[in-house]
Amino acid sequence: MNFVNIKSELEGNTYPGRGIILGMTPDGAKAAIAYFIMGRSENSRNRVFVEDGAGIRTQAFDPAKLSDPSLIIYSPVRVLDEHTVVTNGDQTDTVYDFMANGRTFEEALRTRTFEPDSPNYTPRISGIVTLSEEAFSYKLSILKSNNGNSDSVQRFFYEYAQPVAGEGHFIHTYACDGNPIPSYEGDPQGVVIEENDLDAFTKTVWEGLNADNKVSLFTRFIDLKTGKTESRIMNKNK
Repeated sequence: MNFVNIKSELEGNTYPGRGIILGMTPDGAKAAIAYFIMGRSENSRNRVFVEDGAGIRTQAFDPAKLSDPSLIIYSPVRVLDEHTVVTNGDQTDTVYDFMANGRTFEEALRTRTFEPDSPNYTPRISGIVTLSEEAFSYKLSILKSNNGNSDSVQRFFYEYAQPVAGEGHFIHTYACDGNPIPSYEGDPQGVVIEENDLDAFTKTVWEGLNADNKVSLFTRFIDLKTGKTESRIMNKNK
């Protein structure tokens, strides 16, 4: 796989939609997480990330302008013991609830499908980072329509059991801008994680996102020895 520069990959796409990056810092000391949202409509752009316990949730920046909360208000990040769950919708809660009852990431997502937002049928993208005394690993998933067929769902799962320092994987909802918006195609893109500093990593992702369409960004580093977390939130609306 060809591993690419994160900022360059983002700058080459005006509308990747919502995206998840998981990987490891180049010093091999920390797990790296990024989740961003973008928007074209007033409803989608009228959002911010706010802290919610160990995770985050989306919130309307101006409640008076919130026209439909169904697909835009959710908890993108939740933490369950050694697991950090990151998704682009309310499937975060599905994964959390299944795993809290001893079931798996995959089992949870097999009960879900793409978003019901015809004609786009936005994919549901999900990730999970797991730390244990023995190992650090992460997984990604995408649930998408079969080439826009609302009666046919395709579910893909990717497991990274031995992450490599300085490498990560990036998946997003849309291939590019369009009408309807074309879904992401292919495996998660390999990306180079060049920063050991969270502020620098956050800046790389935020500055790579299209200035007109970006809305919010969440980043987190997790120390692989201590489990200590450090997080950042960037909101275009202030």
